[in-house]
This record gives sequence, structure tokens and C-alpha cells, in this order.
Amino acid sequence: MKSTFAALVVFGLAFGATAENRVIVHPQDNGQALVNPGMGWTLHFYSNEIRNYGSKLEPSDTLDDWPGLSTIYLRVPWAFLEPREGKFNWALFDTPAQRWIAKGKKIAIRVSCCESWMRNATPKWVQDAGAKGIEFEYGKGPKPGGPLWEPDYLDPVFLQKLEHFLAAMAARYDGNPNVAFIDIGSFGMWGEGHTGFGSRLNADQTLAAVKRHIDLHVKLFKHTQLVISDDVAGHNTPGRQLPVMVYAISNNVTLRDDSIMVQPPPNSWYHAEMAQDFWPTMPVVIEHEHYGSSKARNAWSGDLLLKSVEDYHASYMSIHWWPREELAENRDAVARVNRRLGYRIQLREASWPAAITAGVPFTVETSWANSGVAPCYGGGFFALTLKDEKGGIVSVNTDETLDFRNLEVGPPDQAPVKKLTSTITVAMRHTDPRGTFAPPSKPGTYDVFISVGLRDGTPQIALPLTNEDGQHRHKLGQIRL
Repeated sequence: MKSTFAALVVFGLAFGATAENRVIVHPQDNGQALVNPGMGWTLHFYSNEIRNYGSKLEPSDTLDDWPGLSTIYLRVPWAFLEPREGKFNWALFDTPAQRWIAKGKKIAIRVSCCESWMRNATPKWVQDAGAKGIEFEYGKGPKPGGPLWEPDYLDPVFLQKLEHFLAAMAARYDGNPNVAFIDIGSFGMWGEGHTGFGSRLNADQTLAAVKRHIDLHVKLFKHTQLVISDDVAGHNTPGRQLPVMVYAISNNVTLRDDSIMVQPPPNSWYHAEMAQDFWPTMPVVIEHEHYGSSKARNAWSGDLLLKSVEDYHASYMSIHWWPREELAENRDAVARVNRRLGYRIQLREASWPAAITAGVPFTVETSWANSGVAPCYGGGFFALTLKDEKGGIVSVNTDETLDFRNLEVGPPDQAPVKKLTSTITVAMRHTDPRGTFAPPSKPGTYDVFISVGLRDGTPQIALPLTNEDGQHRHKLGQIRL
């Protein structure tokens, strides 16, 4: 769908009895995928095994053809990052990360302590230091001499060594603006919270262990969004306010579902109800099952993928397979998801005077809606920017009365509309005769741009509009000063 805007001049009254011509525009959503803070598709560059799924991408290939890709997910066992105590392999993260950071994208991280395909997901030196655990065989349970090992998640030696590692990771990545979120992945198989394969903890034991691991992460990661798998509450346990999830949300730890569409309908997912306590304040993450495996079980559906976004009010959706194979077979579903995933700020209408006078206040009226499924958690503010014919910025004016965090979400095509009346003065009058207007602005005709971003007028949020200046400002028309 092409984006156009219609402009017409109407007569209205402003500032008492003064008549003025006003320009009115009705921008159209261009349907494009948006890459914005706090939302988007997450590529499993490492999916526990290092070879999955970014290994086939050339170092120069940043998957620019996947619409809406915002985040690279780096999910690996602890042993790969600290093969010897105090000796870290951060290049495992930083090498792929820098490829996408250069394109304005972010990373997300999970570090696991138990895997189904390698014995020493927790480094062997931790075990040699005396950390207790259990040997088991995948699919069969505890077995002395079994090929796999799961730590005792409350063992003091294990926790001490884990805290040292996490402290080093936090020093590097907590508060790093290039990191979107960090999973609490230190508990359970694959970092998802499953213990039924090995230690087989009961509900009380699980709750005690998960609380301890949440506390540890909250202590060390004070700035970056923390996330925990829904499976710590039981992979198919029904309910909304289960104790472990209540504890997570009370510590500002948000929810991810690992994984949807493992089983065919009606068991495509279990915890959409649980997500209702998270999404109003924190972004919810969805991971779909390995795409090829989901297809093989007849569990995959593009319609269900979109429905999961709706049901969970999700901000992030995974790419959990060889990415171009998944995209080639799901382009329509990806496009539909992109129109609802996270937030989508739409400008429905804008109007301003055709002509203004320097130093004299005037009104700009705008109507806004969030047509996504989730709030714009980071917020943002409307800015009106005037530019000259060379693209130079003449005037920047921000209205701080509406934080876009507060735009309500709604069902498809039913997002509530918020009207904003902004009083703006271009070149405010100054009493000093040496500088009558500050900042000085010459008379002339200028291009009108709108944007959403920081209080200082720096654009931060991509809008689904055309006529973009390369910095998330969109031209709507002109004004005469």
C-alpha cells in the first residue's frame, strides 16, 4: 500500500476572532515494517548450539532483507564463555554483535547451565571445585554415570562461581545501550526452567531455586531489561498469577514464552493468560519452536503466529530457524506480524496555520494512535521541525504534554485515537534589543516535519510514513513565516 497525504485548506478561528487559513493533512500508514526500540524480530544467531542459526551467514551478511529484524539473540552455554575460571571468551558475543550494531540493531543474551547435547554446559572447573549436581540421561532421567550433568541450583559453590561470572557479564553488558534484554537462563534445561529431564525438582524446590536466581540477576543487572521463561512455572501449567511469575513481575522481570507451536492445536501455547500481567508495563517476548520441527509436527501456522502476537501482546518474535528458509516460506505471515508486533505509532491527522508570525504563538493539532499490540514502553514526545530548502533546521519545537507511552492499544483497526493540541512559538520574542527573536529566523516558506522522540526533539521512533529525511522526521507540507 502506497503512502500518500491529502492536503486541503479550511477556514477556522484561532486566538479569539482572528481568522486563519489552516493546512490539514491525513497521512496514511505505508504498511512498512518498523525497526524501533523495545520491539521487533529476534534472530537466533546462536541457539544453544553455536552452529545454529547464524553460522551460514557470511560475516558481511546482516540479514537486511528480513523486514522488522531488530535484535540478534545470542544463546549459549556458560562453558563457552568462561572455559577457564576468570578467562572469558566475550568475542563469542561481540563478533556477531558488532555486525548488527553497526546497522543500528541490538543484541539479547541468554547463558544456560544445563543442556541436552553437552555434559558440561556448566564449566567442568565449577564441578571440579566441588559444585554438586546430578548425572542423567536425556529422556530417561537420573542415571549414575549418565552422559549429562545438571547442577544443584542452590549449591553454594555453584552459586558463588555463577555470581562471579554474571558480575563479569554485567560489567560488560548491563546498561549497554546495544543490549535489548538479558534472559535469566541459569536455571533448568536450555535455560528454560525444565528440570524433569534430570533433577526433577518439585514445585516448592523450583520456586526456591528460581527466586534465588532472580535475586542474583536483579542484584547484578540493574539497568537492562531482564526476562525469564514461562516454563519455570511448568511448561503447560495453566493459570495467571502463579507464585514464581508473581515474584518475577514484582522484580520487574518480564516474560518470554519458550516455545509456541511445539504441538499442534489446540496446544499451540499455554501461557497467554499469564502474559496479561506483564505486557501492560514490560515487553513480552515470544519464541516459536524451531520452524522445521514445528512444520514436521504439523504444528506450524502463519495465522497462529499472528494470533500469538495478539494473545500475548508481544513486543518481540523470534526467528528460530535458518532465517532465509523461514522467511521465504512465511513472507505474508511476517508482513502481517509486522503490522501488529510491538507498537506502531500512527499519525491520523495534522493541521497547522498556512502562515505564522515570528514570536506569535500558534496551534498545531495532531491525532495519534498506537495500532500495535503493546505500549511504546520507552515513551516519546511529538516534535515539529521546520527546514529550509537546503534541508537546514530552522526551528525545533517539542510538546511534552503527551507521552506516547500512554497511547492505548486496541484490537486490529480499533486503536483509540488521542488528539493533541500543541501551542508553538517560532522565534520567541526577547526583550534584549540586540536579539529580538531567539533563535533568529528569517521570513520565508519552510517545510514542515513531524517526529516522535526525546524531549529535546531528537527523533527516536520510526513512523509508518513516507517523505522521511533519514532521521525519522517526516515531511507533511509547508508553512510561511
